[in-house]
Amino acid sequence: MKAHRFSKLFPKKKEPEKHVPTRQAKQAVFLLFLVFLLLYFNYKPYNSVPHRITGITEYLFTIYQFVISQTLGIIHEAGHGVCYVLPCPKFLMVLNGTLFQWLFPLGVAYYYKKRDNRTGFYIGLFILGISMDYTAWYMSTALQGPIVPASKSFLGVDGLHDFYYLFHALGVLSYASGISMVTKLSAHLLMIGAVIAMFFDAFPNHPKKETT
Repeated sequence: MKAHRFSKLFPKKKEPEKHVPTRQAKQAVFLLFLVFLLLYFNYKPYNSVPHRITGITEYLFTIYQFVISQTLGIIHEAGHGVCYVLPCPKFLMVLNGTLFQWLFPLGVAYYYKKRDNRTGFYIGLFILGISMDYTAWYMSTALQGPIVPASKSFLGVDGLHDFYYLFHALGVLSYASGISMVTKLSAHLLMIGAVIAMFFDAFPNHPKKETT
């Protein structure tokens, strides 16, 4: 019997040690994500108040943040798109955007976890935190109305506000701000926790001797 075509993505056996990042690579990843985390909190990427970008660090951060947010935005819309092809109920169609947006980085984390690559696992969790933080911001705008204007829409056209519809359907629209705050706090704790885990992985108390 032939193995499933996706079995190689999630092998049962651990990968050989040579596929695990070196200690120097782990340290470089930790420093990169630590700097990104500090800039992330400093520049508040989902702040609705526009301002003029000043300084090279904010400019570089804005580029990285743009790439990440656009990637998550495409995945979000792809989640909705699945239900334009398949016969999904409206509630699931609206929810699917956020589900895809969260499941993608979670899938990346799981992929590397199965390969015993903790660095890749923590990166996946960190990006999941960014995705959740974006969702928290989106939740906070639910009380602005059922329609997202084209000027604020990822697709550039007027569209249904996901969380206005979801919260209204669940009868929790009045709690949108509180749900948003809890989601944002969870996102920030996940991002901080991932970076802390990167530190302990990159600078262990008793480092193992690397094999060549």
